[in-house]
Amino acid sequence: MELKELLMFMTKKGASDLHIKPMRPPLLRIRGKLVPIKSVPFKPEEARELLLSILNPAQLERFEQHQSVDLGYGVPGVARFRCNIFLQRGTVAGVFRRIPFEIKSVEELNLPEVIDSFTQLPAGLVLVTGPTGSGKSTTLAAMIKRVAATRSCHVVTIEDPIEFLFTDDKATISQREVGTDTPSFSEALRNAMRQDPDVIMVGEMRDLETMATVITAAETGHLVFSTLHTNSAAQTIDRIIDSFPSDQQDQIRSQLALVLRAVISMQLVKRADDEGLVPATEILVNSPKISKHIEAGEIKEIHEEMEQSVAYYHMQSMNQSLIALLANGIITYEQAMESSTDPEDLSLKLRKMFPEIEEKFREGEMAPSPADFSKITELLEIKRLYEETEERFNLKMREKDEQIQMLENEIADLRKMIEERDEGESSLQQQVEQLQTEKERLKAEATKKINTLNERIRDLNQKLMEATGGKAQSGFFKR
Repeated sequence: MELKELLMFMTKKGASDLHIKPMRPPLLRIRGKLVPIKSVPFKPEEARELLLSILNPAQLERFEQHQSVDLGYGVPGVARFRCNIFLQRGTVAGVFRRIPFEIKSVEELNLPEVIDSFTQLPAGLVLVTGPTGSGKSTTLAAMIKRVAATRSCHVVTIEDPIEFLFTDDKATISQREVGTDTPSFSEALRNAMRQDPDVIMVGEMRDLETMATVITAAETGHLVFSTLHTNSAAQTIDRIIDSFPSDQQDQIRSQLALVLRAVISMQLVKRADDEGLVPATEILVNSPKISKHIEAGEIKEIHEEMEQSVAYYHMQSMNQSLIALLANGIITYEQAMESSTDPEDLSLKLRKMFPEIEEKFREGEMAPSPADFSKITELLEIKRLYEETEERFNLKMREKDEQIQMLENEIADLRKMIEERDEGESSLQQQVEQLQTEKERLKAEATKKINTLNERIRDLNQKLMEATGGKAQSGFFKR
C-alpha cells in the first residue's frame, strides 16, 4: 500500500492522525480513539522505504543525526499533513497529523467569542495551551486568519513544520519553516525584528531562549501568538517562570505581568451525539488583579480570580467551560467528569447551579452501602448547601420587602404633598375670588358716591344761578 493511498483513506474517514509502525497494520485516530486499518502489517524494511521516501536530502540528514525529523507533507487536492518520522526499537515509524486546507473561523470551531477579540490587540503575548491533539494549532490558525482578514499589517509565522497555509488578505503573511527557511526558532525570532512585523506567530515555545525572545518581542510593541504544552492557565504561567534561572524569575514575573494579554487552555471532549469532538476552553485575561497576582507570585489565587471575572472580562475556568457544555447538552455528565482536572469541584458547582443534572445521573447508580459514611456526609453537605441557598433567598426576599415598603412610604408622602398643595391652591383661589368680589363692591360703591356728589354739585350750581339771576360765577361752583 502506498503512502498517498493511506493518507487519502485517512482523509476520507475523517481521521485526525495516521500511525505507521512495523509489524502491525496502520492505525487511524478517529474521534479520539486509535482504530487499526484492515490491512497487512508493514514489515520493517517496507515501513522504512515508505517513510524515508518522502524526505529530501536535508531532512534525511537531520533524521540520520537526530533519529527523528519533523516535516510538512501535502497531497494535492486532499490535505496537508504534519509528519514526524522517528526510530523506535531500531525500526522507522511515523505519525501524520491531518491539516485541512480550509481554515475554520473561531465561530465555526465553537470557541468563545472573546477569543476573537484577542486578534485586535495592538501588542502583547497571547498563548494557546493544552496537551497534544487539543486543537492548539487549529485555534491559532483561526486567529491568524482573522488577523489577516481585518488588519492591514505584516504577519510573520515561525513554525516547525509549516502546517496551515495562509493566504494574504488585508494583511501580508510571511511563513518561515524551521530547518528549511531558518535554522531555529530563536534565530528566526531575532531576524523577525528586522522584517517590520506587526504580528508574530511562534509555533511553539520549546526552550528558554525562545521564551525569552518571545517575551522581548511582546515588550517591544508586537502582538505575539504562541503555544505551550500545559493543561491550565495557572500552570502555563508557572511553567514559563520556572523555565528561567532562580535569579531571573522576579524579573520574568514583572515582564510577564506587563506583556501577557491572555492564555487559552484547551482540551477536546467527545460530543454527546457521538458526532466528533468539541473544545472545552479555559480563558485567562490579564486584568489588573491577575497582573498583580503574577507579579507577586500568587499563582494559586489566579484560578479563583478567573472564576469570579466571568461577567466583566469573560474569563472562565475549565470546569465552568465543561458546565456550559453540559448544561447545553453538548457533552455527557460522564465526559465532563472524565475531562475535569478537579471533578469534586465540578460536582459541587453542578449541585449549586444545576442540581437536576447531578440528581439525574445519580438515579441510575447502585444503592449505597449502609456502612458507607461518605454518603451521609454527602447528604449533610447537600442539606447545608440547600439551607445556605434558602437563607440567601430569604435574605434577598427581606431586602426586597424592605425596598417595597420604602417605595410605598415615599409614594404616600408624595400623595400627601400633592393633596396639601391642592388644598393650598384651593384656599388661594378662594381668597382671590373674595378679593375680586370685594374689589367689585368697592368700585360700585365709589361709582355710586361719585355720581351722587356730581348730582349734588349740579343742584347747587342750579340754585346759585337762580340766586344770582343767571350770572356766571367764578370759583369752584362756576361749573
